[in-house]
Amino acid sequence: MLLDALNKYSPFNEQEANDIHLFKQFLMHNPDAYDRENLVAHVTSSAIILNQNKDKVLFIHHNIYNSWGWVGGHNDGERNCLKVALKEAKEETGIKDFKVLDNQIFMVDVVYVPNHIKNGIYISDHLHLNVTYLLEANDTDELKIKPDENSGVKWFKLHDLKEASTEERMKPIYQKAIDKIQFFTNKKDHKS
Repeated sequence: MLLDALNKYSPFNEQEANDIHLFKQFLMHNPDAYDRENLVAHVTSSAIILNQNKDKVLFIHHNIYNSWGWVGGHNDGERNCLKVALKEAKEETGIKDFKVLDNQIFMVDVVYVPNHIKNGIYISDHLHLNVTYLLEANDTDELKIKPDENSGVKWFKLHDLKEASTEERMKPIYQKAIDKIQFFTNKKDHKS
């Protein structure tokens, strides 16, 4: 299912083209790629959550990275990445109702994860083979933190998104998200 989706996905830039190649190679040679027990790399699923006007993005303040960023998590054996992204969005923001803006993958990224301590356990450096989906939520819905994952849930204006993150490795990913959102929003406006 994911390999088919990656084969159909049109890379937005050179980074995505390279990451898709790595992603597909890893999936073909690692049957445990959907499980975090693969200590080298594993599949994760994220969401960029827009408000109804498409001018704000909902971010959470990650406890481990001490930074604002997208919602998402490990697939833990689940092969339906959109299902994982929706589950994580609900758990990490407290919002119950999301509109899936597109069932297709919105972004593809291979993300380096530095070693860290999670729940008292040392986690070695590894890669997240991440697919991101585009969701929409009502920006007046009640937000709730998930204390074991985050310490804040907040809407950011689209143009403030990149500055919200203090993780240098994530800034290019969030800039790409901004560029893609603006590209597709402008494209839709011209069709109307």
